[in-house]
Amino acid sequence: MLLPAKAEVARQLRRYRAWERMMLAAPTDRRIRATFEDSGYTLCVLMGKRCAREAANAAERYLRTTLVAYLQEEGDRPGPRPVTRRGPPASDRRSPAGR
Repeated sequence: MLLPAKAEVARQLRRYRAWERMMLAAPTDRRIRATFEDSGYTLCVLMGKRCAREAANAAERYLRTTLVAYLQEEGDRPGPRPVTRRGPPASDRRSPAGR
C-alpha cells in the first residue's frame, strides 16, 4: 500500500478544515461550498477513503501515529465480507441419471 507524505496529508487536512469552517459560517455561498467539496475529494483520494469525514479521520490518525501502527490499525478495521458462492439447495439437486 502506498501512503502519501505526512507533510502533504497535513497540508490537505489543514485546507479541508479551513474550508469546512468557512462553509459552516456561510452555507449558502456556492463558491465556498464547491471549494470545500473539492478539498474533501482531494483528501479522499489522498487517504483512499470514500467519504470526506472518513478521510479526515484517517488523516488525523495517520499524522499522530507511526506508519506501522497506522497500517495495523487500518488492517484491523472491518471491511466488506467476502462473498460465499453456494450451489442450489439440496432438494433441487439431481443425480446425473436424472433421478
